[in-house]
Amino acid sequence: VVHGAVQSVSNSFRAFLLREHVRWDVLAHIAIGAVPVFFALFFLHYIPNKGVLFLVLGLLPVLLWLPRTWIRFDAQRRRDAVLCGFFLTGLNLMAGVAGPALDLFFIKTDMSHKQIVATKAITMFASHLMKIVYFGLPMLRSGTISHLPPWWFFIAVVPFILAGTFTGTRILHYLKDDGFKSTTKYLVSAIGVVYVWRAAGLLGWL
Repeated sequence: VVHGAVQSVSNSFRAFLLREHVRWDVLAHIAIGAVPVFFALFFLHYIPNKGVLFLVLGLLPVLLWLPRTWIRFDAQRRRDAVLCGFFLTGLNLMAGVAGPALDLFFIKTDMSHKQIVATKAITMFASHLMKIVYFGLPMLRSGTISHLPPWWFFIAVVPFILAGTFTGTRILHYLKDDGFKSTTKYLVSAIGVVYVWRAAGLLGWL
C-alpha cells in the first residue's frame, strides 16, 4: 500500500509533465486486459509463491535481448496491449511489483521515448491505484490499517517525490530514442539479476 501510494504520486506527476505525449489509444487497449484481471484476483485474492514470481520477473528481461524476428511484444498492437494489461495487472497484484515487465511491451515499439515514458506513467498510476485497493481493503476489514506509516509520512515524502520526478523528466528531454531504449534494456536486465538473486534466496537455492 505504501509503495502504491508513493508511486501513484510519482507516476501521476510524470504523466502530467508529459501529458502531450500520452498514447491514449494504447492505454485504452491495456485497460481492456487489466480490468478483468483486477476483479478476478480481487475476489479470489490468490497470492502464489513469491519466490517463483520473483524468478519469473527476473528472467523476463531475457526476452528483451532476443531478435525482433524471434519475438516482439509491441504495445501499439491491440493484441499485445491487451496482453500487457492482463500480464501487468496480474504481476502487480500478486508480486507487488511489475514495472520492469512493462518494458517488454514498450522497448521494441516505434514510439518515441517521451511517448513510452508518458504512456507507462499513466499505466503504472492506474496499476498502483488497483494495488492500493487490492491490499488496502483487506487491511481495513482486518483492522491492520494501523500498521501503515502515520498520515504525516505520506505528506512529508510528497515534495521529494515531486522533485525527483521533475528532475528525471527534465533529463528525459536530453535523451535520444535509441539511447533511451538501449539504456533501459541494460537497467531492466540489471534489475532482473536482483530479482533472480532474491528468488534464489526465497526458494532456498542459496
